[in-house]
Amino acid sequence: MKKKIVKLENRMSTYMRVSSLIAALAWAWFLAGISVDASEQQNVSEKTVKEKISENDEKSSENDLKIETNAQRMIIEGRRIFRFDTFGSEAFWGDALQLHKAIAGEKNGGVGDGVSPKTALSAGLKVDADALPPALQDQLKAGKASEVDLDNPATTVALIKLDAVVGVKGFFDDNGNLKSMGIQCALCHSTVDNSLAPGIGKRLDGWANRDLNIGLIVSLAPNLKPFSDLLEVDEATVKKVLTSWGPGRFDALLDKDGKAFRPDGGQAGTLIPPAFGLAGINLHTWTGFGSVPYWNAYVAATEMHGSGTFFDARLNDESQYPVAARSGSFNTRDTPDRITSKLAPLHLYQISIPAPRPDKDSFDEIAAVRGKDIFSDKAKCATCHVPPLFTEPGNNLHDPSEIGVDAFQADRSPTHMYRTAPLAGLWTHQKGGFYHDGRFASLRDVIQHYDEFLKLGLSEQEKSDLIEYLKSL
Repeated sequence: MKKKIVKLENRMSTYMRVSSLIAALAWAWFLAGISVDASEQQNVSEKTVKEKISENDEKSSENDLKIETNAQRMIIEGRRIFRFDTFGSEAFWGDALQLHKAIAGEKNGGVGDGVSPKTALSAGLKVDADALPPALQDQLKAGKASEVDLDNPATTVALIKLDAVVGVKGFFDDNGNLKSMGIQCALCHSTVDNSLAPGIGKRLDGWANRDLNIGLIVSLAPNLKPFSDLLEVDEATVKKVLTSWGPGRFDALLDKDGKAFRPDGGQAGTLIPPAFGLAGINLHTWTGFGSVPYWNAYVAATEMHGSGTFFDARLNDESQYPVAARSGSFNTRDTPDRITSKLAPLHLYQISIPAPRPDKDSFDEIAAVRGKDIFSDKAKCATCHVPPLFTEPGNNLHDPSEIGVDAFQADRSPTHMYRTAPLAGLWTHQKGGFYHDGRFASLRDVIQHYDEFLKLGLSEQEKSDLIEYLKSL
């Protein structure tokens, strides 16, 4: 096993160097001022990128080269942080909640039945194919997944030991027993391409994992007392709340305002947003009360429960955020600080992830051309979803009354507003519905809402063309 792990580490190191070089080359090319539109950029070869960099290196000043080198270094480091850094969150998920014990199961030194790979995959956890031993990859490529014991929690533990479970880091004792676990950014904001099997493939950083049932997974923890103490409820209530979210949803404000359910009794979690295509976009998340680095600090310190610093005096409000005011999470000052020094490279990596473009056979190109005109004119979509950012440059917030929806989620935010969500790569996160809570099941439902609310008078053909254009972004 040790030899396999060494080989795996060497292979992963090679993979990271190659992929990092490509990303770094692309970024340096951008900094050099070479201008192409998004569709052309997708088709540019790696050879062309290298030629352009070589050409510009000859013309670059010493300061230019320092900037490009710094950008390359930060992107490489940011990718590592995004994929593999726990920020010390193992102190919470492992040491406090003991979640690793529920995953391992009694037969593997934990408690209960354990979590088999089949169960883990059904709960939306993903497996990084590049972290698997070659023999196992070959089995899966040959369609022999049945030969792998996917019903045994011991297999899950082995996958965690290989760092193959996306977003999950295991910590093992000298005897190879799982003794703790932490989580990473990639848990919620990455998926895989399913190239070896459903849920098993190459990483797709920045994609929203709309399969992930994070609430269900957390509810398995043997010790939910940290949550029940914080929220001042019993553990049965904590489990009820966690399991109410369902796949692809998470409530990042529950531990601030204690609002576990909507006034109508529905779950209060929001859909996990993508973390790609964020370059040039001001405010992040559904209600836009912070930028990308703001949310990285917020999530790392107060949701992932890493060790670091986060401050926002707006959350020190006993009427709106009674839990945050009581717990002091609005002013988190942990020692050591494992977060703050990583915010810059993490930010640069995230804004460097382009929105993925759809396959041409996934939409009607002719209808999409017509739909683009409707988007910009009759449907008035481009008024807020300004191309090519597909959100407003500047302050991209709106009062709920402007978009015809209730204010429940907006009023949980310091802004009391909703952000204009960027649309690029929309095709990757249709699962779970649209808007912050998935209230619109399909793109047609979204369009129908605005057609009625804004009295647009769109024909059925125009609606269909608009859908094809949205699918093409």
